[in-house]
Amino acid sequence: MASSINEVKIKESTVPVVYEGGDYVPIVSIQFVFTGAGHLSNTKDGIADMSAKLLNEGTKKEGSVGFATKLDARAVDIHSSVGRESFVIEVSALKSEFAYAIERLKELLADPNYTREAFEQVTRQKIGWLNQKRSDFDYISATALRAELFKGTALARPYDGTFESIESITLDELRTFIQTHIGYNNAIAVVGGDITLEDAKQYTHEVLSLLPKVDTKEIPQIEASDKRTTLYTDEETQQAYIYFGAPFDYSYREEDQYKAKIAEYLLGGGGFGTRMMEEIRVKRGLTYGVYASLRRTKSVSYMSGYLQTKLSTQEEAIKLVQEVVDTFVEKGITQDELDKAKQFLVGSEPLRTETLSQRLSRAYNEFYYGRPLGFSKEQLKKLEAVTLEEMNAFITAHKELSDITYSVVTKENKKLKTEN
Repeated sequence: MASSINEVKIKESTVPVVYEGGDYVPIVSIQFVFTGAGHLSNTKDGIADMSAKLLNEGTKKEGSVGFATKLDARAVDIHSSVGRESFVIEVSALKSEFAYAIERLKELLADPNYTREAFEQVTRQKIGWLNQKRSDFDYISATALRAELFKGTALARPYDGTFESIESITLDELRTFIQTHIGYNNAIAVVGGDITLEDAKQYTHEVLSLLPKVDTKEIPQIEASDKRTTLYTDEETQQAYIYFGAPFDYSYREEDQYKAKIAEYLLGGGGFGTRMMEEIRVKRGLTYGVYASLRRTKSVSYMSGYLQTKLSTQEEAIKLVQEVVDTFVEKGITQDELDKAKQFLVGSEPLRTETLSQRLSRAYNEFYYGRPLGFSKEQLKKLEAVTLEEMNAFITAHKELSDITYSVVTKENKKLKTEN
């Protein structure tokens, strides 16, 4: 059954319902996606994530253990999570238990576990997580890159929280965040499995009717820095952890997303055979893997990438990343590269839509980014037909990709330096 976009009327709002049924496995899931309620909406660093964790602590009446026991007895899963732009509550169960699962979700939303015990539990968990991250050099490098690449914006902040911000958050603040960000009027329902569209709409109405109306917030538009900065962080490490990013002046609204897909694949997104893997691993043996992607979201569009290498070869690796990108945007790609990229991207397409969750995710993304259903299929046809001349015109028009910011976790203590 094909995915479809439907609507449910709740009070004065129209709630979108992304739906695809499938009765080959008797499982049902609904995701309630609350837009504009993710990390970028933090009123304090880490508060969105803490709010999601509190909703995973069950109801005030049953407590965390009691509520979890009720769910486990029927193999029901209810889970909250948060991303940069959205807050998600998901419920899944066997078809025979799904009505029961929805009742438990309604209980949770009507009576969250706003107790001192639950609050202290999620705070301890978050502090423990932050302690673990003190020795996670990938996290340290990536966080430092984000702070430098997006300096002065919401994306630069430590949205997972700091020791100071987590310890300063109160239970009342978590309650306020949930009550002001999780509403019926900023929700999208994503429903799939062995369920009819009518039941999907009914369950969506039952759940979201319990929620308040909230102030909807525009997702901030953020631009990546073009200052070509290299930031070194001194740690007791045996490897250099290099994360890098650059502006990519290209919107998610553009119609020729397939060109960005090909460029991303050939630059560093496709594993072996990409420019970065070929030059940095295969020819020089400086790393086990190096990757780069062209991220295109509502909030920001930019290139990001990473690699690990020996401390003694970190400068050589940085220089090579720069050379690879410079050459890529100066000269473009070859016909052979384009042919191989087309072959892989077209040939692997069935693997990206073989499961119900994959198809639902694609339908949701098409809706979220304002594209018609079937946009991805049409892009694939255009991808097959694109010429080398068209691709190179696209790639060489994005010289900004060379304006790279680097974040390096290394054992050597170095200073911030900026190229003019």
